[in-house]
Amino acid sequence: MPFSRLAHATTPTAHIGLGLAAVGRPGYINLGREEDLPAERTVDALRLRTHELLDAAYAQGVRYFDVARSYGRSEEFLADWLNARPSFGDIVVGSKWGYTYTAGWSADAETHEVKDHSLQTYERQRAESAELLGDRLDLYQIHSVTPDSPALTDKELHARLAEAAAQGTTIGFSTSGPAQADAIRAALAVTVDGEPLFRTVQSTYNVLETSAGPALAEAHDAGLAVIVKEGMANGRLADPYAPDVLKAVAAETSLGCDAVALAVILRQPWAGVVLSGAATATQLASNLHAAVVDLDEDQLARLAELVEKPQAYWEQRGQLPWH
Repeated sequence: MPFSRLAHATTPTAHIGLGLAAVGRPGYINLGREEDLPAERTVDALRLRTHELLDAAYAQGVRYFDVARSYGRSEEFLADWLNARPSFGDIVVGSKWGYTYTAGWSADAETHEVKDHSLQTYERQRAESAELLGDRLDLYQIHSVTPDSPALTDKELHARLAEAAAQGTTIGFSTSGPAQADAIRAALAVTVDGEPLFRTVQSTYNVLETSAGPALAEAHDAGLAVIVKEGMANGRLADPYAPDVLKAVAAETSLGCDAVALAVILRQPWAGVVLSGAATATQLASNLHAAVVDLDEDQLARLAELVEKPQAYWEQRGQLPWH
């Protein structure tokens, strides 16, 4: 599995990945995005920003990069960067299928993405991803599986995914919503010819939303690589939006709220890669300090009091506007 490349990494930052959801398209739901991105969000401006982030991430030890078909031109931007650096053979690239980007490079579109986990969508998007990333694509994930997703029961789709796995592509899934734990456990039960289909899981987990934790531990014990997304809760855990408790602990560590929030996740024994969703090189550098944050038991206990009920967390996330 490609993530074995990270298992023996000598730098702590190798276990922090960079997700390109916030810079691959002009509109996203992260708080503070108005100040983070160029005033003119042209394709070329965001391509340049993405390449700057990738350069900074690689130079600081980051080796996992995360994109998706629905993240605007994220695959294209990453592919351009990779093609200019053929000697970078230690990188692990993951993408996702199952959402189609429909915003037409507008931050004001009525619909930004459309979800469809059908075999037809898989075949179309797999070809699109292959055209851009070729053999640099290590991991292909079903995007945002929920317990009612047809991707969990479609045997024909499972067979096609197993074919891709046999050809060397690691197959995984991501989850979202208040029932993430149920989706994870259902996916762990999916087999093809008696063998587990999925080798990775990517889920939302942060100091506000911890409900997937026990299921992610089960996935890790079953041999899956665990990737954590939305560790910053779409900006809710970053300055100036962070809760007072998080701000206080950050002040005690002399580091940023973001570094502390991500450090809590890195402490989980099942967390293989924790994604940064940074939109600027400064944010990325601050995020990477998570690898050296030292939190004591009192600080961890205070942060644990921030946990919200899953339904409330996801309802608030669903109300975040596209900026």
